[in-house]
Amino acid sequence: GTNNARLAAMLRQLAQYHAKDPNNLFMVRLAQGLTHLGKGTLTLCPYHSDRQLMSQVAVAGLLTVLVSFLDVRNIILGKSHYVLYGLVAAMQPRMLVTFDEELRPLPVSVRVGQAVDVVGQAGKPKTITGFQTHTTPVLLAHGERAELATEEHVPVTPILEGFVILRKNPNYDV
Repeated sequence: GTNNARLAAMLRQLAQYHAKDPNNLFMVRLAQGLTHLGKGTLTLCPYHSDRQLMSQVAVAGLLTVLVSFLDVRNIILGKSHYVLYGLVAAMQPRMLVTFDEELRPLPVSVRVGQAVDVVGQAGKPKTITGFQTHTTPVLLAHGERAELATEEHVPVTPILEGFVILRKNPNYDV
């Protein structure tokens, strides 16, 4: 779901070239769909929670599709094209969207930067480096992490990815 412009242009040219062969055109359309996954807001990744946990269901979905591609002609291009639905198990949002406790969208300032491994460091070290400040909703690229820019709100979960509920910080002074 990167929306890579060069790759998209090459795939469009391939689609024109293979317009008369339905099997090749199907495979090119599949590649186009994965390139533009969710208009760039989704990714295929079995890891979640800042890449600390791996979803076994997502891995199973990816492996099912990958193994079925070992015999493309009989499985994917045959009558079992529905196996591609296994990819859905590994789809995750690339964006960070924040909500208040009543589940209304809550635009807040967040810092987005490259993730830094802080395991075993004393105190409360910065978890990102080279950050830029954005207002949610925001897209997170691979290897990026977000943290709240102010302490006005406190997240319900310790990890900021996907959809996050925030509550007012009772100790925040303006």
